[in-house]
Amino acid sequence: MRMVDLIEKKRDGYALTKEEIQFIIQGYTNGAIPDYQMSAFAMAVFFQGMNDEETAEFTMAMVHSGETIDLSKIDGIKVDKHSTGGVGDTTTLVLGPLVASVGVPVAKMSGRGLGHTGGTIDKLESVPGFHVEISNEEFIELVNKNKLAVVGQSGNLTPADKKLYALRDVTATVNSIPLIASSIMSKKIAAGADAIVLDVKTGAGAFMKELDDAKALAKAMVEIGNRVGRQTMAIISDMSQPLGYAIGNALEVKEAIDTLKGEGPKDLQELCLVLGSHMVYLAKKASSLEEARHMLERAIEDGSALEAFKRFLAAQGGDASVVDDPSKLPQANYVIELEAKEDGYVAEIVADEIGTAAMLLGAGRATKESTIDLAVGLVLRKKVGDAVKKGESLVTIYSNREQIDDVKQKLYENIRLSSERVQAPTLIYDKIS
Repeated sequence: MRMVDLIEKKRDGYALTKEEIQFIIQGYTNGAIPDYQMSAFAMAVFFQGMNDEETAEFTMAMVHSGETIDLSKIDGIKVDKHSTGGVGDTTTLVLGPLVASVGVPVAKMSGRGLGHTGGTIDKLESVPGFHVEISNEEFIELVNKNKLAVVGQSGNLTPADKKLYALRDVTATVNSIPLIASSIMSKKIAAGADAIVLDVKTGAGAFMKELDDAKALAKAMVEIGNRVGRQTMAIISDMSQPLGYAIGNALEVKEAIDTLKGEGPKDLQELCLVLGSHMVYLAKKASSLEEARHMLERAIEDGSALEAFKRFLAAQGGDASVVDDPSKLPQANYVIELEAKEDGYVAEIVADEIGTAAMLLGAGRATKESTIDLAVGLVLRKKVGDAVKKGESLVTIYSNREQIDDVKQKLYENIRLSSERVQAPTLIYDKIS
C-alpha cells in the first residue's frame, strides 16, 4: 500500500477501506507518512468528503492510535456530554453535579481552554485548592463514591488526532464535517463513555455559524457514535449571544452555583435540564425524558444537586464553602458598569466578540503560554430582546486594571440597540438521535 495511491483514490472521490484508513492513521502517527502527504489527503477529504462508514472507521483508527480509558470498574452506564464550545458555556459545571445527584455516573475528562475564557478545568480551579491531578484508580473510586469526578486529559489519548488537528489548522482544512466529527468523537470514545450527549452550538459565537452546518455536524457525530456502539444523541443550541450572563472563570462558577440553586439564568438552566434529561434517560435511570426532567427539577428544588457539587469539590481538594460563600472565589479589584448610551431594546450581542472582550481582560488564553486571571470577566445585565434605558448597565466589567477603554469600545461595538422590540433567539433548534 502506498500513501500516494490513497491520496489519489480519495481525490477522485472513491471510498477508502478500513485497512486503507488504518494504514493512513498508523503511518501518520508513527512518522512513516510525512506532513506533506497528510496535508494532501486532508485537502482531498475537504473536497470529496467521506461516507458514514469511512468516517466511523477513521474515528476508530484515531481512537486506537493511543491509550483508551477503561471505565468498566465504574458502576452503571457512564454518560458523557460534549459541547462544541462557545461563550459563557457553563453547562458542564451545572450538569455534572445535577446528573450525579440522581445517581448517574459522570466520569468527565476535560481540558484547559484556549480562547475567550478558560476550559472546564480552569473554571473549577477558581475554587481554592481544587485539583484534577488524580490517578486513574482515584478517578474511578471518586466516580463510584460521588457519581462525579473530573480529570485532566491524558497525554496519550488520540495522538493521531492531535497531530492531524495541528496540521489542519495550518492547511485550511479545519472546516470539513467528517474531519471535525471524527476529531471530536475519537476523544469522546477513547475517554470510555457508554453513551454520549452532544451540545452542538450554532450562531456567531459557535464554530458552526450556520444552522445547516451545525445540523450536518450533529448528524455526522451521532452516526459515528451509534455505528461504533455508543448510544449518541445531539441537541443543537443557540450561541448567537453568550449563554447565561457570566463570561469568566470564577464568575461562571458563581453562576453555576446560582443555577444549581434554581436561581440562575433561565437559558442556562433550560439547556442544562434538556441535556441532563437526555443523559439520565440514556443512563436508564428514567423511562422517559419527561420523568428524567422531573427528577432533575426535584434535585434542584430539594438541594441535592447543590450538595452533590459540594461533595465533588471537597473530594478533589476544593474549598466547598465557596458554594455558601462565593466571595471566597477570586475577586477582581475593579467593578465597572458599561452604561447604555440611549433608550432602546437589545437587538444583538455578538457572542464571539464579547468573548474577545473577556479575553482582553485576561479571562482567556490568547496563546498556550498565556496566564489566565481567574477573577476577571463580564456579567451581562441585558440579553437580546430586553428593554434598556439610557444610563442603565448593559454589562458589569470585572477587571484587575483600571484603564479598560479597549474593552469598553469592543463591548459598545458588539452590543447593538434598536428602537424596535426584537425577538429573543430560539434556544434549542433541533434534537438528533
